[in-house]
Amino acid sequence: MNGSIRTLGAVVLAGALLTGCAGMTPTEQRVLSGGAIGAGGGAVLGAIGGDAALGAILGGAAGLAGGYLWDQHKQAEADAYYRGYNDGRRPPPRRR
Repeated sequence: MNGSIRTLGAVVLAGALLTGCAGMTPTEQRVLSGGAIGAGGGAVLGAIGGDAALGAILGGAAGLAGGYLWDQHKQAEADAYYRGYNDGRRPPPRRR
């Protein structure tokens, strides 16, 4: 059990070091971050329950979904901000 946690941790760390986030879109960064955080948390909870690998898989899947939903929220927030900003920059309508 303890060896599987170390192996999983080494794989996650190696993947993070090799891929990085430099060339990714904000969506890809948020989804990857959510998946990594979910996998780590799931592995810890799975180790407590007796199956770290299953916990990491389920946590990673939940983290991916959470990261995607968070990205959609942030995009909608940014769109609303820029719509309001652009509306404020328009000149007022002319009176006839």
